[in-house]
Amino acid sequence: MSKKKKPAAEGSASTSAIAALQSAGVDFGLRPYDHDDDARSFGSEAAEKLGRDTDQVFKTLMITHDKEFAVAVVPVSSSLNTKRAAAAMGWKSASMADPATAEKRSGFVVGGISPLGHKTPVTVLLDSSAAEHPTILVSGGKRGLDVELSPDDLLMVTKGRYAQIKAD
Repeated sequence: MSKKKKPAAEGSASTSAIAALQSAGVDFGLRPYDHDDDARSFGSEAAEKLGRDTDQVFKTLMITHDKEFAVAVVPVSSSLNTKRAAAAMGWKSASMADPATAEKRSGFVVGGISPLGHKTPVTVLLDSSAAEHPTILVSGGKRGLDVELSPDDLLMVTKGRYAQIKAD
C-alpha cells in the first residue's frame, strides 16, 4: 500500500516559494493535494488530483550549460525542447540538470521544485502557452502542494520571461 502525505496547511508560509509570493504581495491560491509516494509523474499527478487540465498545470525543469543554470517551466502535457530553451538563454546547447544538483541549487526536492523561492537565484523561462490561461498552477515547493497564480505574476516575482520552449 502506498503512503500518502497530508496537504499543506492553508495560509502558512511553509516553503520558500510561498514566502516569495507572500513577500511580493501577489494574488495566489494554495492547491494542496494528497501526494502518493509511489507517483513518478509529479505534474500529471497534480493535474489529476486537482482536477485540472494538463495544459494549465506546469512543471519546473532545471537545465544547464557550461556551469550555468536556468529553470524551464512547461505544461505537464508537453515536454521541454532543450534546443529552444538553450536559444532563449543565449546558450549553444542545454541539457537537463542532474536531479541531485537541481535539488541542491533550488532547495527543493525533485517533484516539488518550484520556479519560485530558489536557494540560488536562477533565470526562469515560462513557456509562452502560459499566457493563454488567466491562471496556471506550479509547484508550491514540495510534493503535494501547487500554487495557482497568473502567469504574469509568476514572471514578475521570478523576474522571468516568456519563451516558446515546449516541444511541438
